[in-house]
Amino acid sequence: MGNLKYLTNGLLKENPTFVIVLGTCPTLAITTAAINGLGMGAATTFVLVFSNLFISLLKNFIPDKVRIAAFILVIATFVTIVDLVMKAYTPDLYKALGIFIPLIVVNCIILGRAEAFAQKNSVLPSILDGLGMGLGFTLAITLMGSIREILGSGSIFNIRLLGDNASTILVFILPPGAFVTYGFLIAIMNRIKVKLNI
Repeated sequence: MGNLKYLTNGLLKENPTFVIVLGTCPTLAITTAAINGLGMGAATTFVLVFSNLFISLLKNFIPDKVRIAAFILVIATFVTIVDLVMKAYTPDLYKALGIFIPLIVVNCIILGRAEAFAQKNSVLPSILDGLGMGLGFTLAITLMGSIREILGSGSIFNIRLLGDNASTILVFILPPGAFVTYGFLIAIMNRIKVKLNI
């Protein structure tokens, strides 16, 4: 098993969205569509992997008094890269995600993994941890966006599933729908964890 556990922890056992309940603000705000969840998840995964990598490499050179500031500087560097690339190549998604792309800098998942994991571990486990947490976050918010988009708009990834006259449940693409969906998914995740004895 070895290093594989670092990759799989973020998917189920320590899923940042459904188990640790971090990154709730973008989870609730941007999951009105599946594509938003996928885009936000991919951006966050990129930042997680590379910030974990560099923090793990630099941990012995960063003085303890400026540790958090240094972590934020590393994270902000990769967020800036993501922000500029998305603005250039996926402008519609960039507009849909809005302020939540720059706010990845202060996302608790990223700073939490830097503080709790990357600064204490070697490079490969840190990369795998970032990738696992990022994939767990991506799967969670894409699932949430898919459910909200299907129930609220009758489509998924902007592909229409229902006819034009079909009824949808508008509340699911509004803020209350985010809370309802999130609550049910956390309950389902807890049930799965009990069943699997995780």
